Amino acid sequence: MRVVIADDAVLIREGITALLRSSGAEVVAQAGDAEELIRQVREHRPDVAVVDIKMPPTHTDEGLVAAQRIREEEPDVGVLVLSQYLEPSYATRLVAEHPEKVGYLLKERVFSGDVLLDALQRIRDGETVVDPTIISLLFGRRRRQDPLAVLSGREREVLALVAEGLSNRAIAARLFVTERTVEAHVGQVFTKLQLPESPDAHRRVLAVLTFLRG
Repeated sequence: MRVVIADDAVLIREGITALLRSSGAEVVAQAGDAEELIRQVREHRPDVAVVDIKMPPTHTDEGLVAAQRIREEEPDVGVLVLSQYLEPSYATRLVAEHPEKVGYLLKERVFSGDVLLDALQRIRDGETVVDPTIISLLFGRRRRQDPLAVLSGREREVLALVAEGLSNRAIAARLFVTERTVEAHVGQVFTKLQLPESPDAHRRVLAVLTFLRG
């Protein structure tokens, strides 16, 4: 897997680079700001760009804007956005506008090499990955006009794990059920949310988008 890393903190860039290289990924370039990130992505066409959400000059949402621009200009390039703080609105904004090949994780999560590599692989393969802390927070904010109200408790639980980017096999292991049981729950989620017939990978993304918008 070929990766570009963008963060204005050199130590964080180098730390992520070391983690990825030790896991067998190829870091083809680094960037310290959004414009350099765009240039490196255009030049190297990586599988995924890892982007800090706040970068110079204002340290607000430059990374998020750059991520959206990458998804528009380079649809084959996935984007994993990292944030120091819990900001669900940014996750929703990113996924709502470009619901495939994107991810949003807290920075503390990625200093586990296995977690980071797994997220990047899923994004490269067209999935959506959202930090489980944000999933928990969004569940706590559900309102009466909840599009997920049609789902059973177990189906909502499965959908939350889908939103984290877990495969059916991983969900089965987490919930101590069979993979076939998970497949049945996912199928029910698709049916109850009235998601159009399409490849399962795409419908998983649509389901996550429904979850985030709920």
